Amino acid sequence: MTTAVEQFAQRRRSPLERLQHVLHAHPSISPLLVLIIAFVVFSSINPRFASPNSLSLVLQQVAVIGALAVGQTLVILTAGIDLSAGAVTILAMMLAAGLAEGGGLPGVVAVLIGIGVGVLAGLANGALVTRVGLPPFIVTLGTLSVFTAVALLYTKGQSVQATDLPGLLNWTGETFPVGDFRISVGVVLVGVLYLLVGFALANTAWGRHVYAVGDDKEAARLAGIRVDRVLLSVYLTAGAVYGLAAWILIGRAGAASPNAITDANLESITAVVIGGTSLFGGRGALVGTLLGALIVGFFRSGLSLAGVDDQYRVLAVGLLVLLAVTVDQWIRKVKA
Repeated sequence: MTTAVEQFAQRRRSPLERLQHVLHAHPSISPLLVLIIAFVVFSSINPRFASPNSLSLVLQQVAVIGALAVGQTLVILTAGIDLSAGAVTILAMMLAAGLAEGGGLPGVVAVLIGIGVGVLAGLANGALVTRVGLPPFIVTLGTLSVFTAVALLYTKGQSVQATDLPGLLNWTGETFPVGDFRISVGVVLVGVLYLLVGFALANTAWGRHVYAVGDDKEAARLAGIRVDRVLLSVYLTAGAVYGLAAWILIGRAGAASPNAITDANLESITAVVIGGTSLFGGRGALVGTLLGALIVGFFRSGLSLAGVDDQYRVLAVGLLVLLAVTVDQWIRKVKA
């Protein structure tokens, strides 16, 4: 219940200040509006954009980045950043595919190995951040090169084709009809991933601790939260998510290639930032990240159907990131 003083303060706010407070309380509103506007604009430019076939392709294209963005969101919520997300995914994918092809491992074992590789990579990142005390940017910048090099050395730069892999590794690329749409198994897995991690963030003590650590580490420590343990759990969870994304990537790409997602780090961070998660930590939600991933997919598909050159598509996404960060800075200045 609001007090008389709070009600008086609310009446004195300008419309712009009221908007600032609304966006601060509900960070997912901004990306939702951008997504709706993008859909309307691109549909009016080219009606094919709104067709079930086109939208189905967008969903399938953003599945991998959407999965990576889940792990990236967790790290950014703690005021960190993970530049190794794409490299971890490639390493997990190539090890799982290579062992399944050369070692004759069953598909389920290969999938578990891929997820295990992601967890070990997350453990390495988390240990360097929590035990050694290095900044997340420096840690993941270093492990980006390490994991990329290991993947290339292991594969010698060679790809593994889908025909040489167990059926389970390719299963995430299979599609099935949902009305007029065709949805892949990978898209369903990403949806389940968002539901599970989103529930954990919103309804568990662990989720509240993640937000608290990102908002103010020292205050969280004084409140009795074991900050290092929370940070380590975040990097471990992110690593497991990247391992799952590797499985989804094999199905989406139809092969395991060390050059499959060259822009994964940039695009996953872009989805998180556009989705309203603050780069300074402590504020954001997975629903915003999902909207951010869809916005990136909408812009790439919509501008392509509009005949816009690829360089201008990259420019448009870059401008979106700058706008999202600017809005975030403005929202963070909200006054009580």
